[in-house]
Amino acid sequence: MAIDYLPILILIVVAFLFALFILGLTWVLGPKRPNKAKNEPIESGMIPFTSPRQRFSVQYYMVAMMFILFDVEVIFLYPWAVKMGQLKWFGIAEMAVFLLILVIGFVFVWKKGAFEWD
Repeated sequence: MAIDYLPILILIVVAFLFALFILGLTWVLGPKRPNKAKNEPIESGMIPFTSPRQRFSVQYYMVAMMFILFDVEVIFLYPWAVKMGQLKWFGIAEMAVFLLILVIGFVFVWKKGAFEWD
């Protein structure tokens, strides 16, 4: 039984060795001429006016998580919309429960003030 997993083990070892080979090759052959301009943390070609290690507001992360959460709902709505004809009333009821839970969560974060940018 363990012999059946030998090709997977070989693939993992080969991939690991290939990654190490490529990293070593770029380290050996890559240019090594650092200067002040290359070491600047530049984004979009603009010179930064604050430290790149500044802290972000928790609000930024909250908005990102809510975007992901409410974006995932669309992923669940699409297959339901495609197969709605086959699901009949059971599918409509299940989607109603799902959307009700989603709306309750939306109202909860709204009441908590997660959408306020003050």
